[in-house]
Amino acid sequence: MACLNTLKEEIKILESVFPKNHERFQIHLATMDELCCKFVGNCGKLYEINANITESYPSTPPVWFADTEDLRVTNAVELLTSTTGLDNHIINQVFILLKELCRLYQIEEPPNLDSLRLGLSQQFCLISEKQKVKTNEDIKTEYMEILERLKNKQRKDHMKGSITGSVQANNRLMRELRDIYNSETFKKGVYSIELVGDSLYEWNVRLLSVDIDSQLYKDLLLLKEKEGKDAILLNMTFKDTYPFTPPFVRVVDPIISGGYVLIGGAICMELLTQQGWSSAYTIEAVIIQIAATLVKGKARIQFGTQKLLNQNQYSLARAQQSFNSLVQIHEKSGWFTPPKADG
Repeated sequence: MACLNTLKEEIKILESVFPKNHERFQIHLATMDELCCKFVGNCGKLYEINANITESYPSTPPVWFADTEDLRVTNAVELLTSTTGLDNHIINQVFILLKELCRLYQIEEPPNLDSLRLGLSQQFCLISEKQKVKTNEDIKTEYMEILERLKNKQRKDHMKGSITGSVQANNRLMRELRDIYNSETFKKGVYSIELVGDSLYEWNVRLLSVDIDSQLYKDLLLLKEKEGKDAILLNMTFKDTYPFTPPFVRVVDPIISGGYVLIGGAICMELLTQQGWSSAYTIEAVIIQIAATLVKGKARIQFGTQKLLNQNQYSLARAQQSFNSLVQIHEKSGWFTPPKADG
C-alpha cells in the first residue's frame, strides 16, 4: 500500500475532527485497514457506515458499505465508488460522503467540514508520480475500446430506463475491469478475461499459468499437446448486489479431479460463500486464490477413458446444486479442512 505516512496523518485528522461524541459524524474505529463511522441523522438516529482500505489504496478508493436499507445513505455511499485521484484519499472520501449525507437529509453541514478538503490539498499534495493513479494510457487500445463500449451501453440503457443490475455493482465491476487491464499479473498473461455477451455480470476467465512445480502445470502442457488448449476455463457470474455478495465461480473446461473442484465444476472455497466473503476482495485476488487452491488441492486434468466417463458432468445447474449442498454442510459443521482460504 502506497502513502502509508499520508494515510496515518489523514486518520489522525479525521479522529480529531470527528470524535466519538461528534454531533453529526463520529469515527469509532480507525486503522490502516478500516474505518468504522456513524452518521447522526434526523432526530439523532445513528447510521453505521464502514470502509475497508485495500492494498491498492490510494490508486483505488476504499470500499464503503452501510448497515442500513435507507436509500439516502446507500446513495451517498455509491458516490464513493467512482472517485479518482486525490478524491480516493480517505479524508476526501469522508468529505464527499458527509457533504452528500447532509444534502440528502437536508441538515446543516458541520462548520469544520471544508477544512478536511483544504487539509489534504495543503499538507499531502507531495505525491510522487509513481504513487498517482494509473492512467488509461497504460491500457491497450483493444481493452480501452471494450471499456468505452461498456460505458456507451450503460448510457443508452440509462436513457431508456432499462439499466442492467445496479448502479453500485456497475460502478464496482467497471472499476475492477479497468484495474485488471492495468494489472501486471494480467499483462504478464497469468490469466485472461472475456465478458460474455459484453455483460459486466458474466466473465469467462482463462487461467493460463499455475505453479510450474505442480502436476497441474504439467497437465496443462499435455493438454496443449493433445487438444490444443492451454488454459483452465472458469466462469464467473455476479449479482446486482455485488460487491456485498460473492461471485459464483465454476470450472467449465477441462474436467478436473481434486483441487477442491466439486461435481458440476463448482469450487469448494469459503471465500466464495457469503460467510467467508468480504466486499474488500478484488476479482483479481479471487482469481489468484483459485489458482493457488487448485494447486494446493493437487488438481489433475482428466484425460483418456476417465475424461470420457465424466465429460458431461460440468453444467451450471449441477455446479449450483453441489455448491449449495456444500454451503449447507459447512454452515452446520463449520469450515475445518482445508483452511478457510481454500474451502
